Amino acid sequence: MINDYRLYHFTNFTNFTNLIFMCGIVGYIGKRQAYPILIKGLQRLEYRGYDSAGIALINDGKLNVYKAKGKVADLVQFANQKDINGHIGIAHTRWATHGEPNQVNAHPHYSQSEELAIIHNGIIENYAVLKAGLIEEGYTFQSETDTEVLIQLIEFIKKSNNIGLPTAVQLALNQVIGAYAICVIEKSFPDIIVAARKGSPLVVGIGEDEFFLASDATPIVEFTDKVVYVGDEEIVTLQRGKELKIKTISNVEKTPEIMKLEMTLSQLEKGGYDHFMLKEIFEQPKTLSDSMRGRVNVDEDNIKLSGFIDNKEKFMNTKRIIITGCGTSWHAGLIGKYAFEEFAHIPVEVEYSSEFRYRNPVINKDDLVISISQSGETADTLAAVELAKAHGAFIFGICNVVGASIPRLTDSGCYTHAGPEIGVASTKAFTAQVTVLVMLALLVGKEKGNITEEFYLKCVRELGRIPEKIKSILNKSDEIAQFAKTFTYAQNFIYLGRGYNFPVALEGALKLKEISYIHAEGYPAAEMKHGPIALISQEMPVVVIAPNVGMYDKVVSNIQEIKARKGKIISIVTEGDVVVKNLSDYSISIPETEECLVPLLAAIPLQLMAYHIAVVKGCDVDQPRNLAKSVTVE
Repeated sequence: MINDYRLYHFTNFTNFTNLIFMCGIVGYIGKRQAYPILIKGLQRLEYRGYDSAGIALINDGKLNVYKAKGKVADLVQFANQKDINGHIGIAHTRWATHGEPNQVNAHPHYSQSEELAIIHNGIIENYAVLKAGLIEEGYTFQSETDTEVLIQLIEFIKKSNNIGLPTAVQLALNQVIGAYAICVIEKSFPDIIVAARKGSPLVVGIGEDEFFLASDATPIVEFTDKVVYVGDEEIVTLQRGKELKIKTISNVEKTPEIMKLEMTLSQLEKGGYDHFMLKEIFEQPKTLSDSMRGRVNVDEDNIKLSGFIDNKEKFMNTKRIIITGCGTSWHAGLIGKYAFEEFAHIPVEVEYSSEFRYRNPVINKDDLVISISQSGETADTLAAVELAKAHGAFIFGICNVVGASIPRLTDSGCYTHAGPEIGVASTKAFTAQVTVLVMLALLVGKEKGNITEEFYLKCVRELGRIPEKIKSILNKSDEIAQFAKTFTYAQNFIYLGRGYNFPVALEGALKLKEISYIHAEGYPAAEMKHGPIALISQEMPVVVIAPNVGMYDKVVSNIQEIKARKGKIISIVTEGDVVVKNLSDYSISIPETEECLVPLLAAIPLQLMAYHIAVVKGCDVDQPRNLAKSVTVE
């Protein structure tokens, strides 16, 4: 390794915060034409960002970069009739951070000599200082992005020290502060891709004399089931005809850990549904069965979670549970709070990861932190995990993606096994997270002796019935679609619930906001009289979750208050209910179940209602404006 290299004077920088990053990257090197593989990969990663897209290909001594504002389809149209040949390439779909979404700011970015090209998911926090130093060295910039700064830095180090691309990338990354997943190619060496990650996901697929690179496994599954999940601060070199090489940015060689990919191509297709979101809503009977498989044994009336069994003392002795998450995962955490406090008698705090990480929270060594993330890569939640670990707390992760960062960082945990979730608005991931939390709370409550054996057995058996009960609700999709048309006029919605169903109200409101762009708020039903009731009118639809368990009579009273003010009521009721149904303008019935499991059923009609309203309004359901899947927002 060359230690005596230039740019040492760039290392005085200011740490930038309040940043956002999520994009999709894909790369290929091998015997096939790269373009079709890369485009299909971008289409599968488009849920990560769709402001602009681009591709770089090396062919016949040329490094061709094609970029377009808009979606991948716009890139395909732009590249039509251009030279798209080549057996090596990288591609990118962007969710804009540095610089507005346009063709210039789209990735890939050339170096100044146009010898190198880069794609990047992440944020270079000290880009301004690096850029100032490069300008002093005579470099000019075409875009507003931090990514272009990085490729110029790599080229500068490479030329200044007369070194190869892998070493130049390594040295450059030692100058960088921030998060990144990058892929770099060089025109003069068309047999090599250099990639690296820190804080942003990156997976390598290994085929026969070929390699694939992507932000997640969805672009890879069609071609190989052998993958390597790249670790933080690791650099991978993919060279045609050679084995995969991994080295850390501090120059330590690593042995690749090849894993078998547990994903099928059919999981990534719409399967006849109009949208991925609708498919994923209808997959929930299966995904919850998968989440419970091997864990809920109805025949033996038992729940088995290895993450609990292996760390029983941590759960039994903890004085407090802290649950962290963002968005939908935070809502799932609130339901977990109700379950843990009811069954285990352990005080629970549910924290937004983005607030928790910056609030200087009080964390004790006997605290247990449960970190929830669908992707396992949410930057705020990762930072919350690192903060809690630094204070000596035990960390339990709940995640959907095998090999993601959160499962690597946590002390123990559970995968939700919901399968790939392509729709940006989370559906099946939410119900899977709630299922895991309730199973865990029941286990702890049983072991602590806080719930009776009879109640525990009832819940175990009822968990086993939940998938079939969800199927019965899904059969009402057409009915929900019909009355959903009535509410496309609305500009505001209120969602109400009590107890376990207050977080469901929050989640239902979030789904409507995300995909239909209708403003919606969730409240505890009893809080109506403390302000929100002022909004009630004939133009205000109010969704009330009113099962026949919990505080049913109280909710009926809240509904009467709304009815007296001529509010439009949409209710979620237990099958056979007539009281709330007669008070409602529209009503959706769900099967009877235990109170702690009602959220698994009540969430389904709310997902369907949001979906059908958005479809009637002509909204882009799978890729709603301004959103991307693995969101990291402060």
